[in-house]
Amino acid sequence: MTDQSLRNTPGAKHGAQEGGAGVNTNAAPPADPSAPLASGKPAGTRLGFSNYLGLAGALLGMIVLFSLLSSHFLTYDTFSTIANQIPDLVVMSVGMTFVLIIAGIDLSVGSVLALGASVVSVAALKWGWGPLPSALLGVAAAALTGTITGAVTVGWRIPSFIVSLGVLEAARGLAYQMTNSRTAYIGDAFDFLSNPIAVGISPAFLIAVAVMVIAQLVLTRTVFGRYLVGIGTNEEAVRLAGVNPRPYKVIVFALMGALAGLASLFQISRLEAADPNAGVGVELQVIAAVVIGGTSLMGGRGSVISTFFGVLIISVLAAGLAQIGANEPTKRMITGAVIVVAVVLDTYRSRRKRA
Repeated sequence: MTDQSLRNTPGAKHGAQEGGAGVNTNAAPPADPSAPLASGKPAGTRLGFSNYLGLAGALLGMIVLFSLLSSHFLTYDTFSTIANQIPDLVVMSVGMTFVLIIAGIDLSVGSVLALGASVVSVAALKWGWGPLPSALLGVAAAALTGTITGAVTVGWRIPSFIVSLGVLEAARGLAYQMTNSRTAYIGDAFDFLSNPIAVGISPAFLIAVAVMVIAQLVLTRTVFGRYLVGIGTNEEAVRLAGVNPRPYKVIVFALMGALAGLASLFQISRLEAADPNAGVGVELQVIAAVVIGGTSLMGGRGSVISTFFGVLIISVLAAGLAQIGANEPTKRMITGAVIVVAVVLDTYRSRRKRA
């Protein structure tokens, strides 16, 4: 289903996210949302070469700027450090890309990350489980939390913003409860994820890149991906086409939770500990990276590859500001300004598209 066919469906209301609009019985049946476009990609994922070019230009411009401001910035160590610190942000941003494409939002990802890490610590330290079963349990717990968010959002037709805000508090409280509000030292059991194996790159980074590539293929080359774009563009039109959007939305939130759980493993591998305070505020970084990459907050448009560019921009900005000696308030103000600009541009693009 293309963006245009979705928007032109009579009786369908753009942005019907959690509850949907009333069905117009006089509406003509919409096109099959699984039907491929001439390009083989759903329209909402085709952000265009200009989008990639703009992101690459912004990233290159930041690198040049910080290289001029700091003689230590343009080094191999700087970029290998960035590469090995971003895997958790990459995988969570992949999940958030899917969530925003269906016109949802998940503010609980930081707390779910902390919950996943706490479950791993309990399994490893209290129950004596090995690294693999502990890791699987942590990811499963995070995925279950995401499933609950999606099920409540869909089942009771409550905006995902509200549901995820509640889950944010509940998951954080549970993480504190499980760890007695203390950092749990796990040891080097997960160090293999963060130890560089070739040219200074860690397995965690390679896993994150693999997740990104698979997610992009799913989004652009499968019926599932086309349905997600259709749901975000016009959920009621998808429903009129005979497709129940509810299971797809729950799956997306479950995926978001699972990827937050995977991110918790990456963080454990770096810290050798599970911190119940981990991930505080990370949801803002994740959403910022996704929006900077061009995924619309209004739903129906997005690209995982563009999101990766957004992650790189956020990470290079943070590294560059640190190297030139910017204090924490300055870093926060500049990062906040970048987020505001990205949101304004997204709103402008959405309004132009509707005009």
